[in-house]
Amino acid sequence: MKIGIVLSSTPSYSETFFISKIKGLQQHGYEVILFVNHQKSEFDLCKVKSFPVNRGFGLIKSVLSFLILIITKPAAIRKFIKYEKKVGIGFSQVVKKVFLYQHIFRTLNLDWLHFGFATQAIGKEHIAKAIGAKMAVSLRGFDIGIYPLKNPKCYDLLWVNIDKLHVISDDLLNLAYENGLKKGIFYQKITPAINTSFFKRQSFSETSKKEQLQLMTIGRLHWKKDYTSVIIALKSLKDRNVNFEYVIIGDGPEEEKLKYLVYEFGLVNQVVFTGKISQSKIINYFENSDIYIQYSLQDGFCNAVLEAQAMGVLPIVSDAEGLSENVLHKETGWVVPKYKPKLLTKQLLASIQISEKEKNKMTINAIDRVSTEFNIEKQQKEFIEFYSN
Repeated sequence: MKIGIVLSSTPSYSETFFISKIKGLQQHGYEVILFVNHQKSEFDLCKVKSFPVNRGFGLIKSVLSFLILIITKPAAIRKFIKYEKKVGIGFSQVVKKVFLYQHIFRTLNLDWLHFGFATQAIGKEHIAKAIGAKMAVSLRGFDIGIYPLKNPKCYDLLWVNIDKLHVISDDLLNLAYENGLKKGIFYQKITPAINTSFFKRQSFSETSKKEQLQLMTIGRLHWKKDYTSVIIALKSLKDRNVNFEYVIIGDGPEEEKLKYLVYEFGLVNQVVFTGKISQSKIINYFENSDIYIQYSLQDGFCNAVLEAQAMGVLPIVSDAEGLSENVLHKETGWVVPKYKPKLLTKQLLASIQISEKEKNKMTINAIDRVSTEFNIEKQQKEFIEFYSN
């Protein structure tokens, strides 16, 4: 079986949700081809087809390739024009699409064309049918939780053309229904997964003997992660004379704003911004942390929360999308309604005060659940089933 996956660029090796999927398919004898706009030179895991550079000689090459495509694949082009015309798309716009997506049209004998994010399928809804492939689409978070808010009805054409839908959480599926997906479309929930052999805590320190509470978060410094509410909650902890350190791992557009808030609230000595760091260093932070915080406004699932649980760090998360499926409240961590920094403060205080016996029970629950339900081998098997059924 030949699987084509459409992404904006080849994944970095830290994007394990795509890397592990590709490796799993290859191990089961599937051929995988990536269709991207941007190809990173270090990526060599599978065959990659990208749109030629549209400047100078690259533009000439693109035009020649386009003319050859029209001559060599007339049937696929005719089908595409026919499908596009039926929904009222003008001829010049259709020609532009064929030109831009020619690297996909040139590929023969694809069994599946899978768009890694729903937003990447917009404008390409008829390509799979034109080249004789089945069409699959993944919903991962932003593409269904935020993008349709600015672009109503953006997926109306997509919903009627997909053969199978992949979602990473039940909440995202429900959002798809709210945005026009008809009941009855075949879907499969395949959650993110982590390398449970790598994210495995070697030893545990006694929390009760620590003088300072260690808190951490991993993620982009972006508004949807709602670090602002976390900082407000931590100010309340400080006012209650709780001795803590909060480490934020990651970078992003909100860095300046968040550092200013930390200064304004007098938390400069309590909050540490590390920027991006390697996985080996992240392991060290997990091993020294007591509580992991992911108080997002929108979050499809969040691998870092899985990693925290696998490392024995109990998480406090918001109820945004898949986070409430990722963490079982009072069993493997705690779930707090979003937009409620006072409730977050209350939960932080309660989490600090639980007995060692209760904490150990929750920690074991979290480790066991992640190793059983969210391991890479299980995810790879589910993707084989996804394409086989």
